[in-house]
Order: sequence, then C-alpha cells, then structure tokens
Amino acid sequence: MDEKKYQDAEKVVVTDIRMPFWSMVMFMVKWVFASIPALVIFSMLISLIMAVITTLFGAMWGFHGMSHQGGPSF
Repeated sequence: MDEKKYQDAEKVVVTDIRMPFWSMVMFMVKWVFASIPALVIFSMLISLIMAVITTLFGAMWGFHGMSHQGGPSF
C-alpha cells in the first residue's frame, strides 16, 4: 500500500527561499540559543571521556604525582 503512495508522489526541488532579513537574523539568534544546551552536554561528555582516558592511561603517560613535585621546574 505504501509503495503505491510513494510511486505517485512528485519530486520537488527548492531553489529559493524568500525571507525578510531581520526575520532571518531572529531565526539565527534563536538557533544559537537553542544550541547552547547541546554544547554544554557535549562538553560534559568529552570531559568525562577524557577523565576516563587519563585515569586509565595516566600512569603510562607520566601524569601520576604531578602535584607533589614541589613546585615549578624552570
């Protein structure tokens, strides 16, 4: 049944969108504000992954005991 419906459908190609400038600016501002929670979640996920990797491989890379070296080495 569904195949028949899709065979009869026409294909459409959008070539132009007419939108006032300030309306487009407001759309883009809303888009930026909507992306902030996604960026926060993404950065927390990356931080968690890096913490796990550093915990698993830190001793191999020489990250253990860095805070107990007694100060800067310059």
